[in-house]
Amino acid sequence: MQCPKCAGTMERVTHLVWHAYRCTECKGLWFDMTEYEPLKGYAEEIDTGDAHRGEATNEIDHIDCPVCAGKQPLIRMVDPQQPHIWFESCKNCYGRFYDAGEFRDFAEHDFHDLILDWKAKPRD
Repeated sequence: MQCPKCAGTMERVTHLVWHAYRCTECKGLWFDMTEYEPLKGYAEEIDTGDAHRGEATNEIDHIDCPVCAGKQPLIRMVDPQQPHIWFESCKNCYGRFYDAGEFRDFAEHDFHDLILDWKAKPRD
């Protein structure tokens, strides 16, 4: 599997019975449908990338699903609990892609997130 953001190689990261795929280059993460929820408690172990580098890749507008045949475009989504977090999702297989650092942030919701939500720039 290739990374939808940088075309790097995705490596499988397994924890217990759940798994994700992490890019060896940009450290972005791909989760198959519903795999992200049980792995939230292990975000520090799984999301090992630089959050600043991950944030810089938010500017890439069009990426395709790394799983679906026919190159299904991913849709940019915003977490309703933490609107400062942008991730991409496939409307066909329901997989999700988080840039480096986003999954760690997504997994932890605290007062700092409330401040980030107030500062979140509007989505186009």
